[in-house]
Amino acid sequence: MPVSIEFILLWVSILILISIFSSKLSDKFAVPALLLFLVIGMLAGFEGPGGIYFDDPSLAKTIGIVALIFIIFSGGLDTSWKEIRPVALPGFFLATAGVFLTAFIVGVFSVFILRFSLLEGLLLGAIVSSTDAAAVFSVLRSRHISLKSPLKPLLELESGSNDPMAVFLTLSFIGMLTAKNTSVATLASRFVLDMGGGALVGYVMAKTSVWIINRLKLEFDGLYPVLTVSLVLLTYSLAALLQCNGFLAVFLVGLIMGKHEFLNKKMIMRFHDGLAWLMQIVMFLTLGLLVFPSHLLPVMGAGLLIAIVLMVLARPVSVLACLLPFPMVLRKKIMVAWVGLRGAAPIVLATFPLLAGISQADTIFNVVFFVVLTSVLIQGTSIPLVSRILNVGAPMANKRRYPIEFEKIEGIDAELTDLIVPYVSEAVGKRLMELHMPGKCLIVLISRGDRYVIPTGQTVIEGGDVLLVLANEHDLAALQKKLASLREEDNA
Repeated sequence: MPVSIEFILLWVSILILISIFSSKLSDKFAVPALLLFLVIGMLAGFEGPGGIYFDDPSLAKTIGIVALIFIIFSGGLDTSWKEIRPVALPGFFLATAGVFLTAFIVGVFSVFILRFSLLEGLLLGAIVSSTDAAAVFSVLRSRHISLKSPLKPLLELESGSNDPMAVFLTLSFIGMLTAKNTSVATLASRFVLDMGGGALVGYVMAKTSVWIINRLKLEFDGLYPVLTVSLVLLTYSLAALLQCNGFLAVFLVGLIMGKHEFLNKKMIMRFHDGLAWLMQIVMFLTLGLLVFPSHLLPVMGAGLLIAIVLMVLARPVSVLACLLPFPMVLRKKIMVAWVGLRGAAPIVLATFPLLAGISQADTIFNVVFFVVLTSVLIQGTSIPLVSRILNVGAPMANKRRYPIEFEKIEGIDAELTDLIVPYVSEAVGKRLMELHMPGKCLIVLISRGDRYVIPTGQTVIEGGDVLLVLANEHDLAALQKKLASLREEDNA
């Protein structure tokens, strides 16, 4: 009996709503949201209370790839180039050599644990080699802590850029298993084309996308996010058709666009942040539906051993080896090694062997699923404790929200910035008109305690006020200098 579209939409809406509500549990109990999304999908599946039968790896793979495209793009768009530039080289090593070393170590141990051939073991290692820092930062946010420099930008860069290497290795080992004549030289040349071509496509499309957004002058602002969706899909498609790495291209488009100014940037970033969350929910629910919990039971022992090898051997060895040339204290390197959570990408990649007809494909999929669950459950929930033990945690900055926003557009040489008035500043007790503000500097709002003050020339400045200032870089520096000046009695 065919299922009506209304019934499908009903179940989709209910599962998404439950997933959104469950994110509150993630904040309260410091459990990564992706684990809850997976569990909800499993409970809704054929062997759970939901009873939904879903056994279509091809559809799951398609949904996973589309979801990863937008998740990776959003990650690149939100990544600050200014923050990651100092860690670009160690991040590159972790995202390439680190992924390869992890895959190799897990692959070798899989030969003994699962009785796989070396190629089958390397395939499993490649699938679980990439990390998902989104889970890490969701746990840290729920506990209101962050990580000391340079851990946060390093993890952001690594997790955003290591999926392409994992995809390349997975496809390469599948090719070697299905086409016995594939040589190492062929893989080396394919690697150069895959990564180099993906980087080139990403760079060109990033510059093109910024140019198009700024020159098109659309009449309706709501079309700008739609435009970026089409450009992201176009980027991945072009790279894939040119036999390059589409995920790397998409990440670079997001990263390069993030460092440029373009029309409606804040709105576009908010849209893609929401779209990335939707993609994560849909992807994890789909993958949760795809797995049969009864199939996990026979591989629990082997899966637990693989997870242990991954967490306490493969990941630490690869991180320490890659970061060896860089000046970073050991406890920070250990933290990088421990927060290597596995997430969406490994489960999506685990569908590739199913569709390629690899003999051990079912075992690989179930082991990967179990490894991801174990990694998220053990590493994810212990991150706050480990950060305290290693003394690498830092208070999370509380971003102040204002009832007004400013979108920088072409032709306006100004930024909206907040400045705190020191209690010992010479400006305290003076009216705004007495400050002799720089010529192109405007205080548009004052945050005072729990209330906002709309400033006039007669408004008296108080110590601790947060001034929301619209100014160019030169005038803003002049105002900062004025606010930093001490009262005469404090200089005495």
